[in-house]
Amino acid sequence: MNKITPSLWFDTQAEEAMNFYVATFNGGPYRKEESRIVSITRYEKGMKAPGAEELEGRVIIGIFELAGQRFMALDGGPIFTFNEATSFYVECQDQKEVDYFWNKMSSVPESEQCGWCKDRFGLSWQIIPKQLGELIGDPDPVKSKRVMNAMLTMKKIVVADLQKAYDRE
Repeated sequence: MNKITPSLWFDTQAEEAMNFYVATFNGGPYRKEESRIVSITRYEKGMKAPGAEELEGRVIIGIFELAGQRFMALDGGPIFTFNEATSFYVECQDQKEVDYFWNKMSSVPESEQCGWCKDRFGLSWQIIPKQLGELIGDPDPVKSKRVMNAMLTMKKIVVADLQKAYDRE
């Protein structure tokens, strides 16, 4: 069991989000790890979160796993929202996997930058190919800088464009 479990506060969409994330991670082209909803505890009649309307039947505690990482989700009303200060990093094996997760997760085009996107629930994700770290980590500082500069111009990371920047003489 994880010692640290990220907790995600939704207005009233926790169950929808959990189902979306589990389906997305179970559908990835190379994802073999099981993603699943572990448990859901619901608000009973009369239970309210501060600043929220009646939440009967909504999620007070939802536990789910994505690729082996455990998360908690809850419906707490509109008092708190996500922002870019917190994001989840998904290391992808190749462009096919980057494209898959980008197409599933990116719902706010104006928030896209350098491999970061925001999903329809407002949560930020970093969809990053493993090749980015390999190319930026090259001991040749000229090649590494070209790759970094190429990445800084991208929204979705394109591995072929990183490689072109790396190979350029």
